[in-house]
Amino acid sequence: MNYETLLSLIQQYGYAALFLALWLGIVGIPIPDEVIVMTSGAVTVNALLLPLPAFILTYMGVCSGLSLGYVLGRYVGSPVLAKLQRKKKMGKYLLFSETLVRKYGNFGICISYFLPIIRHVMPYVVGSHKMTFKRYALYSYTTGLVWTFLYFMIGRYIGDHAWEAGNVIYQYSLRFIWVPFVIIVVWALIRYARGKTNKGGIPYDDEGSR
Repeated sequence: MNYETLLSLIQQYGYAALFLALWLGIVGIPIPDEVIVMTSGAVTVNALLLPLPAFILTYMGVCSGLSLGYVLGRYVGSPVLAKLQRKKKMGKYLLFSETLVRKYGNFGICISYFLPIIRHVMPYVVGSHKMTFKRYALYSYTTGLVWTFLYFMIGRYIGDHAWEAGNVIYQYSLRFIWVPFVIIVVWALIRYARGKTNKGGIPYDDEGSR
C-alpha cells in the first residue's frame, strides 16, 4: 500500500479508513503509523475530514491496535512470542523491548511509542509478563494521546509532505527520539508565555494619556 492508496481509502471510507489502517498496523500493514497519523491531520486542512472526529478515530485506532497486542500477549503468551521470534529480525526487537521494561519499568511503554516496531512489540511483551490491563492502559493510552496529538498536528502543518516526513521519522527514529519531546516542551513554553502576556495585558500610562 502506498500513500495514494491510503488517500483513496480515506476519500472512499472517511474516518473508518483511519481507524482500520491503524488497527491493522498490528498485523503489519506496510505504512508506518507516523505516516497514517500525519495524513489524518493533513486531510483535515483541505476539509476532506473534520479535525475533531478525525483525531478521535485516529487515536482510537492507535489504542485499539496496540491493545490487541496486549491481549494476545496476556492470554496467549509464549506461543505468540515464539512466533514473533521466528520472524526475521524480530528477535532483536523483542530483546530491546524486554530491556526497556527491565531498565525503565512501566515508563518503557511510554518510550516505546516513539520507536517504530518497538511500539507494536511492547504490548506483547508486557502482556506476556501479566501486567494488569489497568496499568497498561494508564501508561499506554495517556502516552498514545500525546503521541497521536503530536503527529496529527505535524500533519496539519506539513500537509502533502506527510509521506516523506513519516518515512524519515520511521527510518531514523532512534537518532531523533528526542525531537518529539523538544517539540512538546517548546509548544508548552510558547502557550505558557502567551498566557502570561495576555493575563498581564498592556500597561496603561495615566500621565502619558493626559
